[in-house]
Amino acid sequence: MRPRTPDSPRAVGILAAVLGLLLPLLALATPAHAAPTGFRVENGRLLEASGNDFVMRGVNHAHTWYPDRISSLAHIKAKGANTVRVVLASGQRWTRNDASDVANVVAQCKQNRLICVLEVHDTTGYGEQSGAATLAQAADYWIGVRSALAGQEDHVIVNIGNEPYGNTNYTAWTADTKAAIQKLRNAGFDHTLMVDAPNWGQDWAFTMRDNAASVFAADPDANTVFSIHMYGVFDTAAEISDYLGRFVSAKLPIVVGEFGHNHSDGNPDEDTILAVTQQLGLGYLGWSWSGNGGGVEYLDMVTNFDPNQLTSWGRRIFDGANGIAATSEEAAVYGSGSNDDTTAPTAPGTPSASAVSSSSATLTWGAATDASGVTGYDVVRISDGQESAVTTTAGTSATVTGLSPDTSYTFAVYARDAAGNRSQRSATVTVTTSPGSATGACEIRYRVTSEWPGGFQGEVTVRNTGSSAINGWTLAWAFPADQRITNMWGGTPAQSGADVSVAAASYTAAIPASGSVSLGFTASRTGTTNPSPTAFTLNGAGCSVA
Repeated sequence: MRPRTPDSPRAVGILAAVLGLLLPLLALATPAHAAPTGFRVENGRLLEASGNDFVMRGVNHAHTWYPDRISSLAHIKAKGANTVRVVLASGQRWTRNDASDVANVVAQCKQNRLICVLEVHDTTGYGEQSGAATLAQAADYWIGVRSALAGQEDHVIVNIGNEPYGNTNYTAWTADTKAAIQKLRNAGFDHTLMVDAPNWGQDWAFTMRDNAASVFAADPDANTVFSIHMYGVFDTAAEISDYLGRFVSAKLPIVVGEFGHNHSDGNPDEDTILAVTQQLGLGYLGWSWSGNGGGVEYLDMVTNFDPNQLTSWGRRIFDGANGIAATSEEAAVYGSGSNDDTTAPTAPGTPSASAVSSSSATLTWGAATDASGVTGYDVVRISDGQESAVTTTAGTSATVTGLSPDTSYTFAVYARDAAGNRSQRSATVTVTTSPGSATGACEIRYRVTSEWPGGFQGEVTVRNTGSSAINGWTLAWAFPADQRITNMWGGTPAQSGADVSVAAASYTAAIPASGSVSLGFTASRTGTTNPSPTAFTLNGAGCSVA
């Protein structure tokens, strides 16, 4: 939702007599991409994996502020919606929704035969809103909860960040959005991605409109949808028709990700929004089910989350002309066949640990059960209440490597079935690694050299305290769950969840007796503190920490 009025004048488009005569101002170059595993974009349209055209008809639900109102998803479905856009938090401004909570939201969406559009709200108004998250931080959040999303590509669309710029420095939106898309693709996300406009979502300066083609082309999967939020900036039929028509003519996918019937910055033309989206076959998601405050309580569709108390806005969007009840069609993924399975497997049995060394441990757990068959298990590490993915396996055991000596780790397991449903988390197991051989053969000095909101730069010095040269090495340590390396010099990093492993560069591989080499790196972080790692291994052996 857009909370304030833009400071600059908005440009007003001219309504064409026939939308088909609009000249596209955007050029579309569609890169080659792999076969999709779920939703995909083709020729400017959002398609399901089956090839069915999918048009969103739904509402927004403020889950992160009202986690006890998860039953609202069933009520939203009962009103006819086929989609729900769910508000989540990455931890910068509101309490972080962890992977377990996200998995539960997805499970509830599937149980209620809704498509889930999941969005990070902490990015709202970045540049003007104190404490707002960057799109890079939002991407890091999605990577951190990926264990809850993998395999859900035909049920979930990832809306990277809500209204990711206010009215300050909003021209940076284009580069930042491209970088966030590519960061998620590099992390293995195959989902359709959704990107919100700047200017508090309303794009009055047309930054998204005029750069949408290049942003779309920057997605190696060609699977990005654009979202415009229509409040006071869109108070005439001409503005609404012109904006949406340009995307359609350019064959760029667009949805109205938020809109209302009124707002403090002006009176949006909701009748035209509903009519034009229906005419053009575009999706819309009204704001919002219930729980609004701060003077915009009139945007509640029901009173106090009670589905039997529709407000005037609720009656308009659900039951009015071109509204949800009249135009919504359920996603084909919930039709007949195996995709009809929305029942999650039972939780796996409590893991047990064996073969525990200074750097690894083998976990074994009881098999989960499911009517359609269990297809795999996700092992996660739990630290400070947050989950990070460790590995995925088809069997009921996995060996976890890259651990630090004399350190305690907590692990749990999820099960998946053939339809992509994910179980509840198993009970946890805590593993304490053995002390290793910290005999003075190596010494580590770790220091943070500079910090900034959302990131920092560090240096690691590796000293050979033994009597013979080291030729080739791998250094390992564990970060807090919210820290991820973004760049490194002096070595090649690999990171799985919190676990970091660094292979020597050619020019740092040899460390003579009593000699040392140094590594430098930059990293992102979401937490308010920046603790240093306490344990390191070199070639599997523990090092002392100076």
